[in-house]
Amino acid sequence: MLTVAERDDGLRILRIESPAEAEPWAPAFAGAYQEIWSEPPYNERFSSEEAGAVLARALRIPDNIVLLAVRDSGLVGGFGFAFPVSSKPDVVREIRGLLPIDRTFYFAELGVMERWRRSGLANQLIALRLSLINRERYDHVIMRTSAQKNAPYEMYKKMGFEDTGVYMEVPARRNDGSFRTDRRLFMAKVLDR
Repeated sequence: MLTVAERDDGLRILRIESPAEAEPWAPAFAGAYQEIWSEPPYNERFSSEEAGAVLARALRIPDNIVLLAVRDSGLVGGFGFAFPVSSKPDVVREIRGLLPIDRTFYFAELGVMERWRRSGLANQLIALRLSLINRERYDHVIMRTSAQKNAPYEMYKKMGFEDTGVYMEVPARRNDGSFRTDRRLFMAKVLDR
């Protein structure tokens, strides 16, 4: 586990590289994940086990980048995950022909608890993930965001991501217990070497 940034608000951003390093943070991560994705525009419902499995799966992917913004009290204020897009077959199906699959990284998860929104934490998690990508192997990044052109969309635009015009329907269990899809937009960025 490596501290990659310390913030004035008391959060440290850790790069987690193994299940053992994640273990102390896993319950707080699961709670944060559940809370963040239950809010609009996604309104998704995850059990604690499902949320915890997201972290465990990400750590099993080769060349992963798993960042947690934490307090020593055990609180997780935010997270950002990334890994080679080749490890996401559903995404590869949607973007094949748009970007070189073997040279593209995927920004999988970005979440910030309400208390730290508009504090620059999301921007910092994006910038740190960008800085940690091996530029010898990867020269593109792709991610999905809500098809609504909201604050996250604008944040990504300001950070140099471009609207690809490509959408994907993402199925999930919603807060009301129903299972339905919502539309996500792919945004991409070419990396400088």
